[in-house]
Amino acid sequence: MNIPRPSQMRLVIVGATGMVGGYALRYALEHPAIGSVTAIVRRSLGISHPKLKEVLHRDFADCSALAEVLSGQDAAIFCLGAYTGAVSDAELRAVTVDYTVEFARVLRSSSPDAAFSLLSGSGADQTGQSRMAFARYKGEAENALLASGFPHVYIFRPAYIYPVEPRKEPNFSYRLLRRIYPVFRTLFPNQVIRADDLARAMVEVAVLESAEGPIFENRDIRAMVQSLHRPRIG
Repeated sequence: MNIPRPSQMRLVIVGATGMVGGYALRYALEHPAIGSVTAIVRRSLGISHPKLKEVLHRDFADCSALAEVLSGQDAAIFCLGAYTGAVSDAELRAVTVDYTVEFARVLRSSSPDAAFSLLSGSGADQTGQSRMAFARYKGEAENALLASGFPHVYIFRPAYIYPVEPRKEPNFSYRLLRRIYPVFRTLFPNQVIRADDLARAMVEVAVLESAEGPIFENRDIRAMVQSLHRPRIG
């Protein structure tokens, strides 16, 4: 990784009410290299912090109204997403592809030098040939970002994200994985990542403007976390 920017940076986070985005927000607010954090959310976070600016925006199909808010930002952490099976295929594609592309369009116009960190997923298929809709849509979003003109794009492809804190799991597969997590982690260490560790990696890469990437698979993320020395939050 490279040396951090000499001045405190301005960071924008999308999806801060979600699991990974929530940890990214908490970590960013404590990060000494970050001077301000703009959280763009569809519902209020219910917290206050000297560094935090909360912006309510409910329709990510059109982010034009965010142009002024996104002006002068140094980096964005984009964690907005949906679980397969929890929404219709049309909504899954809209959230995964359309919302990402629309937000990137406005950010690129308002802050052309910003870095962009995207929460993608293991198995994302940039060829569009996968039988899995999730993989195709993630790949499509990745392709759009890589072609968008940002000077730095970082794509994170975690495998199973361990929630750390108790939550209502979205489907049976996640309930099962949480139950067997200790064994699964031991047998397949490179197929799991803690939600807080993933968030830390996404923030650090944006802050440091890593020369690595642009794609970080689960193994890469785990190696990155091991190189960080800051204590976990919580």
